Amino acid sequence: MKKFVIEPTKERIVAQAGLAIVGNLLNQTNLVSRLNAYKLPEISRYPACSNGDVAKSYIGLLCQGKSDYDNIETFRDDAFFALALDIQRVPSSPTLRQRLDQAALVEKWKTILHEESLDLIRHTNAEISPVYAKDKPYIPVDLDVSPFDNSKTKKEGVERTYKGCDGYAPMFAYMGQEGYCLHVEMRKGSVHCQKGTPNFIQETIQSARKLTDQPLLFRLDSGNDSRDNLIILLENHASFIIKRNPRKEKAEDWLNIARKYGICCEEREGKKVYLGSIPETIQIKDQERSIRKVFKVTERTISRDGQIFLIPEYEFETYWTDLEVPPHVVISLYHNHGTCEQFHSEIKSELDLERLPSGKYETNGLVLHFGVFAYNLLRLIGQESLKKQDTPLKKKTTRRRIRTVIQNMITLASKLVFRGRQWKLKVAETNKWLPVFTRLYQAFY
Repeated sequence: MKKFVIEPTKERIVAQAGLAIVGNLLNQTNLVSRLNAYKLPEISRYPACSNGDVAKSYIGLLCQGKSDYDNIETFRDDAFFALALDIQRVPSSPTLRQRLDQAALVEKWKTILHEESLDLIRHTNAEISPVYAKDKPYIPVDLDVSPFDNSKTKKEGVERTYKGCDGYAPMFAYMGQEGYCLHVEMRKGSVHCQKGTPNFIQETIQSARKLTDQPLLFRLDSGNDSRDNLIILLENHASFIIKRNPRKEKAEDWLNIARKYGICCEEREGKKVYLGSIPETIQIKDQERSIRKVFKVTERTISRDGQIFLIPEYEFETYWTDLEVPPHVVISLYHNHGTCEQFHSEIKSELDLERLPSGKYETNGLVLHFGVFAYNLLRLIGQESLKKQDTPLKKKTTRRRIRTVIQNMITLASKLVFRGRQWKLKVAETNKWLPVFTRLYQAFY
């Protein structure tokens, strides 16, 4: 093996060339002007490091999968970091921490981040893929709580979650098969997933209407089986599939219902599956609205290994829906709701946000909003990269993972050169990601 000689150089070597694409996307928003126009309490009107510079610096960190404040120290003397994101002054770690603490005391920053994130998705004409029910398109909107494990910390708001760990339990709303994040709400760990959900659904509907005119299909799990949710969705003419909470219902009772109203299919010897639905009515402002209770009941008398049961085994699952489609279609559409677990994973692991950086609850809520903004930026870059087959990855996919975007498009090595009154990024011609990097930079310029 050859021995390398390590030497310092004055050449500007860049390890995060993809931040140039992030900077182009940020320049298409009004994020900086809106944040600079808002005066924070106990912060002067014209601080040495502006609110916009602080926000863009932290977004630049998150787009590299770094959430800790101290990581900003690496880029304080990095010319490219400031050039790519159009930052006048990169904040120090204490300035970043203190400014976010002050910004978290008011709701305005969260509102601005939320609105600008949605505006950017709309402004870039991002494709939002529907799902189909009987050839009718619906834009899926998935709502779900995801526990953030912050065990062995003394952070404010860290409580026991339903997963058995100490942490937070924020709620997320994702849109389309691409998984753009529509809304997020920070919650303490022990808060039940239904608490505050009706208001969260109302805000999510308003956000979704800003991005699409197509019918919406909300999907929620059994923790959100509540009449309040059904009423809000029906009043706003949003379709839904909500898994029912069985509570004290018995499988034997559902088996009798299934035999009476369902269709039986024997999938194998000793296993029968009943599918069907029964109508229900719900009272809304002196009006009765009709919805359906879709069921799937499984009866097993022989195991898959051929073992005959002395007592048959029964399983059942039921759903609320207003879709007029066959039961198997409803169940299939709901099962696709599980994809949002991958979106949770991308935010928690690939953006390094599971163990939130601050000890203050409100600050961590603001950091989560920054995380969602960065997540949508990276999702836009990933989806744009799929429009042409010019990447080294030949496997066909409909959604580019955030990890792939960070590893191959953000942390791209290059050399920064100033020549002919122009700043140039020189990427090795042998780099297989050069064509897609060039295309992405030009697409968002």
